[in-house]
Amino acid sequence: MAIVGNERTLDTRRIGSLDVSVVGLGCNNFGWKLDEAGTTAVVHAALDAGVTFFDTADIYGGTQSEVFLGRALGTQRDHVVIATKFGMAVDDQRRGARPEYVKRACEDSLRRLGTDRIDLYQLHQPDPTVPIDDTLGALNDLVRAGKVREIGCSNFSVEQLREAEAAVRPGSARFVSVQNEYNLLQREPEQEVIPECRRKGLAFLPYFPLASGLLTGKYRQGQPPPKGSRLATAERFAKTATDRTLAIVESLLQFATSRRHTLVELAVSWLASQPTVASVIAGATSPQQVKTNAAAARWTFTAEDLIEIDRFLSRSD
Repeated sequence: MAIVGNERTLDTRRIGSLDVSVVGLGCNNFGWKLDEAGTTAVVHAALDAGVTFFDTADIYGGTQSEVFLGRALGTQRDHVVIATKFGMAVDDQRRGARPEYVKRACEDSLRRLGTDRIDLYQLHQPDPTVPIDDTLGALNDLVRAGKVREIGCSNFSVEQLREAEAAVRPGSARFVSVQNEYNLLQREPEQEVIPECRRKGLAFLPYFPLASGLLTGKYRQGQPPPKGSRLATAERFAKTATDRTLAIVESLLQFATSRRHTLVELAVSWLASQPTVASVIAGATSPQQVKTNAAAARWTFTAEDLIEIDRFLSRSD
């Protein structure tokens, strides 16, 4: 099945009962780097590119991301899947996963988004102060009330996923997805979380697919970071763009170029090639950037390609 926008067609995959585009739009820039007009331009470009999955959170943009996203979607709301998150601190009072707060956070997000239901409602991070079965009970109440369609989690370890699964009562809502950091330079989920997703039928949603910009090709060995870039400060660049990391990036860039593709296409298509990945969540600050990200998942790798990519990464360990 494919969703047709005004310009593009994107394959779709499943998150529980939800159909989502294989590339989603991460909305963390809304209300921070982008004002309402900028947000609207990016959202409309995403819709034109066939993107149907929009991932935000109550804390993004100081709660303005949800507001801007809801307004930008307008009459297209029923044609897309909206995912949002709760649990990280909005302020000193609005935080965590206590049952009474889960319901308040949901009502707040519904109001800001201007909608009557949240398609995928995600616990943004584990809350060790609250038993997970209490949180799941509150989320199940929201599902039964029709305010939430599916529930998911983010930044969970395999142990926390198993604890949550064991706490699900018969007939109650269970997590259908987990959203963790995952990219060519951060492959830790492959050790335990992704195999657990495969065993339990959970959708995996990778965030930071371009590794904070390192996989865009604008950071190169022996060159200073571009002015105004995310890693422009010397301290952050030195910490993130290590010699080892930049050597990997250089190898990947050469590999992509030799096949007439970009590094962004390599990064996004590689994630999309992983069997448990439902949608690659890519942020954008301009219409052109969102179109580039949406189109990047069109590279189909051969088995030999994947072996060679793994060889680059292991050789640089």
